[in-house]
Parts: sequence; structure tokens; C-alpha cells
Amino acid sequence: MKSTELVNLLRERMPSRQLEWRFDREKDMVHIRHETLQKGMSLSLPQVINRYQAKGDDAIEEIVYTITETFNAMEREAKGELVSSEHIYPVIRSTSFPLESNEGHKFITSEHTAETRVYFAVDAGTTYRLIDENVLNSLSLTEDQLKEVAKFQVKKLANKLKEDHVAGNIFYFLNENDGYDASRILNESFLKEMKMKITGDMTVSVPHQDVLIIGDIRNETGYDVLAQMAMHFFTNGKVPITSLSFIYDKDELEPIFIMAKNRPTKENDKK
Repeated sequence: MKSTELVNLLRERMPSRQLEWRFDREKDMVHIRHETLQKGMSLSLPQVINRYQAKGDDAIEEIVYTITETFNAMEREAKGELVSSEHIYPVIRSTSFPLESNEGHKFITSEHTAETRVYFAVDAGTTYRLIDENVLNSLSLTEDQLKEVAKFQVKKLANKLKEDHVAGNIFYFLNENDGYDASRILNESFLKEMKMKITGDMTVSVPHQDVLIIGDIRNETGYDVLAQMAMHFFTNGKVPITSLSFIYDKDELEPIFIMAKNRPTKENDKK
């Protein structure tokens, strides 16, 4: 499927007269703007095409649902229905993620690692709205207060883990599908708790928004498995973050580059 065909298909599935579609050929993106709200969103078309090739029409339905719920959330926000500090959470994104909204408002962010950055969102049930300077003003919170609220909220999220044993290594998967699976990487007490039960090297991976993987790596094969696993999830995620994993040691996260049949190389070791 070509990008132009995808845009035409999405427009057919969403024939609302309130939506203005603009195809950016240079960046291979489509910008969708709600004319009444004067707000919009952008989609990277290659990512959607990859999902379509893997899942067929189900991928299109997912994208249509995401777009619809995003604009529904914007409408509720315009009515003041989203303004509640109890629904504020941190979300993890790649450092390549935009720093401003489509309207040019700067997102509220915090530094995290060389590969990831923390953004903040107001939860709306089926979707959420990233918080920019304009939204922050409507919340009647300072930036520091916002970050403290989000830090507290992420600690309240459930941490139910599934466990898998591969070649003498243990992998723990957190996949609640609540939009904040990767956000659990910011729960310091949770990471410390996991560190206590791990006997090998502790790794943490957030290949996409809806999964967090913790590894108890006890041999070199474990690193090869981890590299393949992280890349698989990264490629298939709706909101990819990073295919790299992190070593968790001394309460810090260090990105690692895993080379087949070799021990991992920390990012600092490459410099």
C-alpha cells in the first residue's frame, strides 16, 4: 500500500466534514485538523503501512479508533471535562518525538535517558492528551506540581507481571494495555523491588508504549534473546519508543548496545 492510498482509505473511513486532511509528501506524514476546535494531530504513514502489512484491515480500524478518540478527548477538553489532576500520568517517548504540539505549544517534559524523554498526559479513559503549556495553564498547576502529581500517580498503577524462562534467563513482561505500561519504568520503588529478586544482570526495556520488559540475564545467550525480543516489540508497537534496552544498576538506567554473541556495550563505553 502506498501512502496516498492509505490517506484516501482513512478519509473514506472518517468522512467527517469537520476534519481537514493534509498530506506531507516530503515527511511522508498526514496532518489531520479539526476545523471547529482548530486543533489537530499527525500520523507517520510508514508506521501505519507496516502495521497494515502485518495485521491487514484490523490495523486500519485501530488507527481510525485512535484518531476518533483523540478528537473526542479534545472536544471534552474544550468543555473543561478533562481538567483533573487525578488523571495525570507520565508517558515515555523517544527523544526524537516532537517537543511542540501541532499548534506550536511547547510540551511539558523531563529528561530521562539518552534514548527516552518523559512527557505528561491527562487521561481521558480510552485515550489521553499530552500536556503542553496551554493545557498546563488550564490545570492550575505549576510545572513542578504537575511532575510531582504524575510521579505519585504512576506509583498507583498495578504491576502484574508475566514470567518467561529462556535458556537459563528469566524475562518479566508487564502489559496492562492501559497506555502506561512503559511509564512503569519511572516507578523507582518498583524497579528497586525487582532488583532485589534478580540474581543476574537486571535489564529494563520499553520498546513501545504498551509493554515493559525486565530481564534477569544470567548468560550471554540471554542478551541475544533480549536484543531480538526488544527489536520485535519495537517494530510491532503502535507507539514505538526504543529498540535499545537498559542496564539497571545502582538505581540508574544505562542504555546498552547488544552485539550478537557478545556481552553488551554501554553507551558511555563507546565514547
